[in-house]
Amino acid sequence: MMTTGMKNSPVLKPLALTAEEREALERWARRPKTAQGLAQRARIILASAEGKNNTHVGIALRLNRTTVMRWRARFMMKRLDGLLDEPRPGAPRTIADEEVERVITRTLETKPRDATHWSTRSMARELGMSQSAVSRIWRAFSLQPHRSETFKLSTDPLFVEKVRDIVGLYVSPPERAMVLCVDEKSQIQALDRTRPLLPLRPGQVERRTHDYVRHGTTSLFAALDVKTGKVIGECRRRHRAVEFRQFLDTIEASVPSGLEVHLVLDNLSTHKAPTIHRWLAKRPHFHLHFTPTSSSWINMVERWFGLLTQRQLRRGVHRSTLALEAAIESYIAITNDQPKPFVWTKSADEILASVARFCRRTSDSGH
Repeated sequence: MMTTGMKNSPVLKPLALTAEEREALERWARRPKTAQGLAQRARIILASAEGKNNTHVGIALRLNRTTVMRWRARFMMKRLDGLLDEPRPGAPRTIADEEVERVITRTLETKPRDATHWSTRSMARELGMSQSAVSRIWRAFSLQPHRSETFKLSTDPLFVEKVRDIVGLYVSPPERAMVLCVDEKSQIQALDRTRPLLPLRPGQVERRTHDYVRHGTTSLFAALDVKTGKVIGECRRRHRAVEFRQFLDTIEASVPSGLEVHLVLDNLSTHKAPTIHRWLAKRPHFHLHFTPTSSSWINMVERWFGLLTQRQLRRGVHRSTLALEAAIESYIAITNDQPKPFVWTKSADEILASVARFCRRTSDSGH
């Protein structure tokens, strides 16, 4: 076959495809996202098999003629294997698969005699490898023996029903209603350092003494509006049913008339005292939704408490309880000036499926 359209063009060898080759090339060419380099090479060969010369293939696929020539030649020499990426140059591996498997198995299934977990140095001594090799293997398989986290599984017999109820409020709140996440952050300490802070400066982080002086405590009652992100909050020196009933009065005064009020709160005895029952009996538009036991994560006000601790309390210096309460009230005011609601993203089914998987893992752990 002769190329057409250009004078003195070289004679190209016919490019014929078997049925298996054509099927493989068409499959590679249809790849929507991954391996686009391979998909492009497949399109070059398919176009060339139609009798087009390199120039016409390059114009049709918007490629350089040299690129078309290179992959056509590779295909003629090695067929389909010629289109695959060749191994990149570099030093050969010095660690065999068996050694990698030995590191992973020893990390997951054993412990050193003198510690609760392996370190890169102890594992390297144990297996006669370099510390950097062990470190690379751990990184490749996302193994972090030095880290440990805590967990708690709820034993509430109504766990499923409560999760579906509360998540339903977050995802699809009722009409003409306000959903408030309510909780108390108790025993917040007003702490003052025994020496003045050394402030931040170039090359030096802020420094403080490790010891401190306590100037009393306060408790914060807070209600987070799920829809708007605004917070109703007030500080009290004590944390009893009396103070919680007073906070319910504050909530009632803050809610527009004519709305149903749904309160998400935990199972603290303060929330179930007789005085609270009497208060609720006179206000049928208030509805309580209790979280499952050991499941504070489902109450969104806990996320706001985390931000309060991180941004205001953890590094704060307060020389009196009044100063601490003023700082908390200032943070609430700033939050309400530019409120930003938290967005609940997981459905109840996804949460329950995740808990089920976790329960199976703990049951199968052998401990």
